[in-house]
Amino acid sequence: MFDTSDVSQNDLTENQEHHNNKNEMESSQELETMKVQLEQEKEKVSSCEKKIQYLLADFENLKKRSDVDIQNRVNSITDGVILKFLGIYDDFVRAVDVLSKQDANTQGLDAILKNMDAFLAEFGVKSIEAMGEIFDPKLHEAISVKEDSTLDDNTITAEFRKGYILKERVIRPSLVEISKRNIKEMNVNG
Repeated sequence: MFDTSDVSQNDLTENQEHHNNKNEMESSQELETMKVQLEQEKEKVSSCEKKIQYLLADFENLKKRSDVDIQNRVNSITDGVILKFLGIYDDFVRAVDVLSKQDANTQGLDAILKNMDAFLAEFGVKSIEAMGEIFDPKLHEAISVKEDSTLDDNTITAEFRKGYILKERVIRPSLVEISKRNIKEMNVNG
C-alpha cells in the first residue's frame, strides 16, 4: 500500500526546497541589483564631491582675485590722492624756502610743514634718498647728465624733485641729475 502521508511530506519538502531555492535566487539577484545600485550611487556621490571641491576651489580663487582687485583699486585711489597732496606739499616747501631766503618769519609755516610731514608719515609715505646715491631706475628718473671725473658713473649729483614711496610702492620717482666720468665716450659708445 501507498502511504499518502509519505508522498505529501516529500512533496511538501520538495516544494519547500524549491520555494527556498527560488527565494534564494531572487534574494541573490536582488542583492546583486542592490550592489550595482550601491556602486552607482557611490559613483554619483564621488562625482558630486569632486564637483563641490572644484566649485570650492573656484570660489576661493575668485575670492582671492577679488581681494587683490579691491586692494589694487584702493592702492590706486590712495596713490592718486597722495600724489595730488605731494604737488601741494612741494609748492608749500618751495614757498617756505623762498620766504626763508627773504628773511621772512616762517615759524608758523614750518609748523604746518611739520603737520604735513606727520600726515605723510601716518599714511606710510617715505621720501626716496637720492643725493650721493647710485642711480636706481626703480627709484630715480635721470633728466640730466653731468660730467664729473671724481665721481663714479651714475652717482646722483642733484635732485630736482623729491621722490616718494608709499608702502613699498614707488608712487613718484625722484627727478635727478647723474654723473658720468666722460660724456664724450658715452656719446660715441651709446
